[in-house]
Amino acid sequence: MEIQLFPSLPSTQTYLTAALREKRVHAPLAVIALEQTAGIGSRDNSWEGEEGNFFASIAVKLSDLPNDLPLSSASIYFSFIMKKILLRYHDKVWLKWPNDFYLGDNKIGGTITQKVDKLLVCGMGINLKKNQIGYSALQVDVSPEFLLEIYLKELEKYPSWKQVFSEYRVEFELSRRFSVHIENRRKSLYNARLCEDGSLLIEGKKVFSLR
Repeated sequence: MEIQLFPSLPSTQTYLTAALREKRVHAPLAVIALEQTAGIGSRDNSWEGEEGNFFASIAVKLSDLPNDLPLSSASIYFSFIMKKILLRYHDKVWLKWPNDFYLGDNKIGGTITQKVDKLLVCGMGINLKKNQIGYSALQVDVSPEFLLEIYLKELEKYPSWKQVFSEYRVEFELSRRFSVHIENRRKSLYNARLCEDGSLLIEGKKVFSLR
């Protein structure tokens, strides 16, 4: 997969989705920035950071994804593959439903996914070395460029959703101590039931990945 490296971008996700829509670039393609000044986080919060942290977006063809992957749970799929790589650097990394990277009790990053025509664009931000206000960092000596190369090699194996989900459903138990925002309300995950398609049943209502 081709990789485009930029010294700085407002947002890798905004850049890549716009470039794809304008036909300036074509998938499969990965974009990485050494610095991000206006990144997109969950619930439209910003996810910014200086050089040393990981800011990347990846565009793949929907036809390349496993046939059993529910697109509503694509953020779980892309995130879990990255989480397994991060475990090589710290054994306390885990994935909070559906798209947040945690180190113990502290968030260190997240994933967003969106469909662009017949493509899926996945954006990731991970604090590798430097904290943002309110968040933690892995504090590991690995370059963002090297991490992206490793990730793409694993992603391009395209494991089945069944395989990824069988591992993630065990890890989901760690999410029960936390809550998520649903329709601008905070909901506890303590009694949530994880469904086979990656969605949750919370208070009798089915909830899909927020991103």
